[in-house]
Amino acid sequence: MAAPTDTKSRIQDVPISGRTKKRTTGIIGLNLLLDGGFPEGTLVMIYGTPVAGVDLAAVQFWKAEGGEEGTYFMNDGDVDVGMIDASELHPEMYLTQMAGSRIVIDSLSAIVIKYGIDGALKFLRMSREEMKRRGANMMFVVYTGIHSPMEMTKLMRAADVVIEFKTNIQQAEIERTLAVHKIKDAAAPQRLLPFIITEKGIEASTTSRVV
Repeated sequence: MAAPTDTKSRIQDVPISGRTKKRTTGIIGLNLLLDGGFPEGTLVMIYGTPVAGVDLAAVQFWKAEGGEEGTYFMNDGDVDVGMIDASELHPEMYLTQMAGSRIVIDSLSAIVIKYGIDGALKFLRMSREEMKRRGANMMFVVYTGIHSPMEMTKLMRAADVVIEFKTNIQQAEIERTLAVHKIKDAAAPQRLLPFIITEKGIEASTTSRVV
């Protein structure tokens, strides 16, 4: 009869070797909601209106603590220090300039408008292979109200993680929440995450219990 310790050791090895590595989102409350952050090697789509906070979330992901290098491609806004002016770059040229583990495309909406949905999807397919190869993450910003429902559906299907930033005006107050609609190999959280916009960026609630 085999020693029971053999079976026990095999069982213990499973969670250690099979646990997905996570990369911080740059927002503490969102890290808690996602059990640590974004799975490494994935494409992250964040979408909302231009004033919903998506641009702030993208910058916070790019600058998140941990000492990791990243690349921020800006193609439809002001280019801050450290960002790459991608307004005249073809999407396929982005791949040759991606450095580090935190890649941001701000915005993918500009790529869809300029090169069409098929061009954008081709870029995402190539980017996915690159992210998997290096264990990095790419976040891309999509603005609502300018794409057709079919285009939005295709972009969401191409992403591994999909997060919506919502803004709701109630009488004299603005309520902001984010919703994780999709996350690779995991169940999406069943609650909205309230957040506020401060001079330092997005601060999300960490008090309510994660379902």
